[in-house]
Amino acid sequence: MDGQRGGGGTEEGGLLDIAEVARSTGVAPSALRYYERLGLVEPAGRHGLRRTYRPEVLDRVALIVGARATGFSLAELSDLLAAPPGELRARLAGKVDEIDRRIEEMRTARARIGHALTCRHPTLLDCPTFRAGLRELLPEVSGEPAPRLPG
Repeated sequence: MDGQRGGGGTEEGGLLDIAEVARSTGVAPSALRYYERLGLVEPAGRHGLRRTYRPEVLDRVALIVGARATGFSLAELSDLLAAPPGELRARLAGKVDEIDRRIEEMRTARARIGHALTCRHPTLLDCPTFRAGLRELLPEVSGEPAPRLPG
């Protein structure tokens, strides 16, 4: 069935209609239209009422999906794709640092949860080690850093 009859699919000239792009990428047509408004993807034109895209849009959408899974916001991604090559690398290096910080935060959270699983106190809030870990999540008010859990 061709895209003109409402079934989606590859259009003449190798273009993909929006339904085919959505099926191929798992990204909803509404998200594709939103990506278009942000300048992240560009339609090749229209076939009737449907947007059409060049096949390369599949790689672009895969980039968007991968970047989102890595923690990039759509605004960050838009800025990144518009950045000159030298600036692009600096921004990517900043994102690597951010990911490293997040990994360390997750390791600490994992250690807290691991402690909670083996803690012998009647409740977690009775446990000084667990409470100290919770205080680490708050801005320092006392001027003294709370003890850190190993992790």
